[in-house]
Amino acid sequence: MTDQDFTTRITVRGYETDSQGHLNQAVYLQYAEHARWEYLHAAGIRQAELVAKGVGPVVLETTVKYLRELRAGDVVDVSCAFVWREGKTFQVVQHLTRADGVLAAEVTGVGGILDLAERRLVADPREPLRALASDPGLLGL
Repeated sequence: MTDQDFTTRITVRGYETDSQGHLNQAVYLQYAEHARWEYLHAAGIRQAELVAKGVGPVVLETTVKYLRELRAGDVVDVSCAFVWREGKTFQVVQHLTRADGVLAAEVTGVGGILDLAERRLVADPREPLRALASDPGLLGL
């Protein structure tokens, strides 16, 4: 993690576990998605504002490394950091860490900002986010 990672806390709910008693693999992706939206929200960006501007974030690639199990009742901190680079895409780095400090999973991905009318990625994904954010520094902009 970096100093600029954003973190949100989630408690694993019983109905999210599978027959072995650990967090269902698909729910890791839901937690990661929740943390990304919380990150944007903390920076002052609302989903409705993105849509009104005619853009929306998209996930282009996701990799999950499952390192330790999460079980019902576990408290997990889900971090999120955007790694900006040149071009139409950016990297998303996320860690799911149990309250006891054990790293449970790493989620990495590639994202972009979709022009909803053209159905194409915008040339610079930083621009629409910077324009909408009340705290662009939180996003590393």
